[in-house]
Amino acid sequence: MNKFTISILLLFLSVNIIAQNYTLSGTVKDAESGETLIGVGIKVLSAEQTGVVTNEYGFYSITLPQGKHTLFVESMGYTTDTIRVNLTQNIQKEISIKSQSKVLNEVVVSSKKTNENITSAQTGLQKLDMKEINLLPVLFGEKDILKSIQLLPGIKSGGDGGGAVYVRGGAGDQNLLLLDEAPVYNASHLLGFFSTFNSDALKDVSVYKGTEPAQYGGRLSSVMDVRMKEGNKQHYQAEGSIGLISSKLSVEGPIVKDKGSFFISGRRTYADMFLLASPKYKGTSLYFYDLNMKANYKITNKDVVFLSGYFGKDNMALKDLFGINWGNATGTLRWNHLFNSKLFSNTSFIVSNYDYNIDVNFGGSDFTVKSNINDINLKQDFQYYLSNSNTLKFGFSSIYHTIMPGKVTGTSVTDKTLQNQYSWENAIFVSDEWKVYKWLNLNAGLRYSAFSVLGAGDFYTLDDNKNVIDTTHYGSRKIVKTYYNPEPRFNASFILNDASSFKIAYARNAQYLHLISNSSTSSPTDKWTSTDNNIKPETADQYSVGYFKNFNKDMFESSIEIYYKDMKNQIDYKDGADVLFNQQLATQLLYGIGRAYGMEFYLKKNVGRFTGWISYTLSRTEKKIDGINNGDWYAAKQDKTHDISIVASYKMSKKVTVSANWVYSTGSAVTFPSGKYLVNDQWVWLYTSRNGYRMPAYHRLDIGVNIKLKERRHYSSELAVGLYNAYGRENAYVIDFREDPDDATKTQAVQTALFRFVPSISWNFKFK
Repeated sequence: MNKFTISILLLFLSVNIIAQNYTLSGTVKDAESGETLIGVGIKVLSAEQTGVVTNEYGFYSITLPQGKHTLFVESMGYTTDTIRVNLTQNIQKEISIKSQSKVLNEVVVSSKKTNENITSAQTGLQKLDMKEINLLPVLFGEKDILKSIQLLPGIKSGGDGGGAVYVRGGAGDQNLLLLDEAPVYNASHLLGFFSTFNSDALKDVSVYKGTEPAQYGGRLSSVMDVRMKEGNKQHYQAEGSIGLISSKLSVEGPIVKDKGSFFISGRRTYADMFLLASPKYKGTSLYFYDLNMKANYKITNKDVVFLSGYFGKDNMALKDLFGINWGNATGTLRWNHLFNSKLFSNTSFIVSNYDYNIDVNFGGSDFTVKSNINDINLKQDFQYYLSNSNTLKFGFSSIYHTIMPGKVTGTSVTDKTLQNQYSWENAIFVSDEWKVYKWLNLNAGLRYSAFSVLGAGDFYTLDDNKNVIDTTHYGSRKIVKTYYNPEPRFNASFILNDASSFKIAYARNAQYLHLISNSSTSSPTDKWTSTDNNIKPETADQYSVGYFKNFNKDMFESSIEIYYKDMKNQIDYKDGADVLFNQQLATQLLYGIGRAYGMEFYLKKNVGRFTGWISYTLSRTEKKIDGINNGDWYAAKQDKTHDISIVASYKMSKKVTVSANWVYSTGSAVTFPSGKYLVNDQWVWLYTSRNGYRMPAYHRLDIGVNIKLKERRHYSSELAVGLYNAYGRENAYVIDFREDPDDATKTQAVQTALFRFVPSISWNFKFK
């Protein structure tokens, strides 16, 4: 019996030794620059279903049985690499892969693995690669991610001169724009002609169309997560461009080789310098600048710190008569820590500020208007790798918001300051990415948010007619009211075969900050306001299904997605509202429900000399609010029934690439007068319905040519030539109505267009 027992124990011990598992973990980096890479696939060749993908910080963790293994490392735009390891213990290993030069000759709006669109459970996700975006023709030759994402299905433009982006029927303020985890409240330069995101400073862009993972929150429609470059850890290099109206320069290099690096990028327009050439415009300003900075340092093999910042400002002034300036400033201090081979931590301290100033000094008026919004945020994320097929994410965020709605001072007006708005937004989250079976992938999670309205200030009680019936004063930091919202998220991918899958998704989102405007176009002076005791949080429940199919060994990919979004506590202004400088803003607003639904088609060619994509969106967005349009459904201003984008690029030779894009969309919904009537010898416009009319349809063709001039070991340059609006379409910016000077009973509609033909040329260079 003793011999039998000993034999069993020895057998059990040997099985455990044979079955002993160890974990290989670390980061994947670009071999040339040392930058961490996002979304790199690592697959074990001996096990068909064993593989992982690096997270947003370039970290991976894979658990395997003891012994020798061969791993296959792949990422689009990089050469594939094979590494061999002998696991006798937990190993931390950095992996470096080399960039393929040919990536610059293809238009591929993705940096993911070739069939990740099939296997990933995440729906409504688009990833953009900055190297490939540089081939697209854009306004004034300035590469722009906000303009580029508007070429994708479900994402619509506000038109020429509009900085707003509309995602799956959401309003412009319902998009969360993150730059290194810091929120950017106004992402437009020069009234929307440019974005705040300098393409030379960016590393990775991910756009989630309303079904984002649980770690994101605070907006109803989308999240655009933008990551800045970290800097070259191996050697110093510089790159830049000189264009017709703007130039930019970037410098990067090691702080300590292989341990730390820095990156600095600056950009400035000089349209004002051309204005100064004419005596008529002397003293006129029209420019913007921005500055991106980032540094990182590896303290230990388990600790890396990052410090990044963005500063941008617009300035427009007509001599000393009128001036407006606005800008963003963000800062992120981040600490990555590896507790062990399976538990990864990211801790971030984030600040963000947006402000605008208006100065007026003409016609007997002399005053200044100021406003700003400021955030201080502490965020903690954990990722625990339960197994190669199961990753748990959890954490929290805590944001303190301060909004100064407006302050006016001057000699011609009575000084007035709207009371500051203070609030505290907290959230905890947990989510699980689980490869349940070969044919089923899940991504499910729960976010629980709490929003506390704080003093000091006066808070108003309103009756059903929006009249103030009581006022209560709360002291500093006193809680006025707290709102709670559970926000479940669920994504599932049913993999039919290696080239096709069916996906379903559901997500609830809550939004506590709102942008109030009664203008038909977006403006940097639109007012942000906080949820309070009268203005309730907006919520949205989005349901979506999709079919994804790849062809010819992933050379082509296609998808059809259908979504329905049910929105509550939607905000609109009442007829004749005064929202510009009103302390009792809630008395000017009405609330109701909204719905957005649509179908998105996408077909893309990934490789070859000829590449590109076609996207088409068929959709509706409507609101129903008591007190507007007789309580009936009416179109939201961002409602556009049809939206089409065609993007193509053709590599004519090793040095010349030709690209073009054509866009078409239904005109946005607007409120126009239906007639007019005479009152006391004055003509008064008659309005019958909210957003009952349409702007003319918008369409435009852009073409571009990229020519490589020189390619040396330490230097390269290229010339980018483009023509925006190639066939000179006069797309309507605004339509004004005025009396016919020859007959007062008649009305003239006057259309204003901003651009016809806009040529551009820029010289891009790089020292390495």
